[in-house]
Amino acid sequence: MIESYSSEVWTEKYRPRKFEEMVGQEEIIRRVKSLVNSLNIPHLLFAGPAGTGKSTLALIIVRQLFGDSWRENYLELNASDERGIDVIRQKVKDFARTKAIGNVPFKVIFLDEADALTREAQQALRRTMENFTSTCRFILSCNYSSKILDPIQSRTVVFRFQLLEKRDIKKRIEVIAFNEGLSVSDEAFDALYEASEGDCRRVINLLQATASISPNITPELVNTIVSKAKPSDIKIVLDYALAGDFKNSREKLLDIMLRESISGQDVIKAIQKEIWNLPIDDALKVKLTQKTGEAEFRLVEGSDEFIQLEALLASFILAGRGEA
Repeated sequence: MIESYSSEVWTEKYRPRKFEEMVGQEEIIRRVKSLVNSLNIPHLLFAGPAGTGKSTLALIIVRQLFGDSWRENYLELNASDERGIDVIRQKVKDFARTKAIGNVPFKVIFLDEADALTREAQQALRRTMENFTSTCRFILSCNYSSKILDPIQSRTVVFRFQLLEKRDIKKRIEVIAFNEGLSVSDEAFDALYEASEGDCRRVINLLQATASISPNITPELVNTIVSKAKPSDIKIVLDYALAGDFKNSREKLLDIMLRESISGQDVIKAIQKEIWNLPIDDALKVKLTQKTGEAEFRLVEGSDEFIQLEALLASFILAGRGEA
């Protein structure tokens, strides 16, 4: 029976519990598994995009190390919520200074989204990692390792996660579809993967949301849930613009944004993808990509979405005429 939709329900339900159940990141899993088998791990830093298995691997490590007593020897903190120096001085230190329960001589502290820690908190963490190495190991997870101080990086073994490949995500989808009694066509899976862009957590949440409507997963159903611009609609907008028809290009763009409730940044991403499918010279594609990047930067800085997209269409018209 399909569960009612609630974000993260299936993500947690189908979270791998063993190394063998994880998909992708084969080299990282192999190296980490050998460390765990020796019952001794260094401080670890997991860096990479969201939904690639960083938190899951941390949980597998502690489960394998401590068995049934893993909860007593494990502390997880989300640094984006608790990011100040007081958290490091109080919660982390209090947990780190006590001895572990069981045969493993250390506890494990997992700091998720560690790149959100303030600089002062990272400095305090650096000293804590030094002082309590005998009783505690740290696993840090972040999206951008460049935001982690160099002294902390030098004290950890860094593993860089990559976005999951299509075949890896398909393995997880097949397991979920079988257990939940879903029918997922190849076209629907392609739509799920394209929307997720290699983020396994996102694709599972999309599948769960879609399954709450119907157990027969179709591309149309996926696109309804995703609420993203259809490539065919974006192509029409760009064709009008490159043909010099600003009025129709503008009206079609406005229709897409209002009818589908799509944000300007999502439209920008769709335009960037569609540029490379247009039957135009590569040199012009490069120019259009540059214009798209400039518009995206202004949107991120807080400019009005529709005005910037209108300006982008105007630049496309000039580029089509060879004037830009």
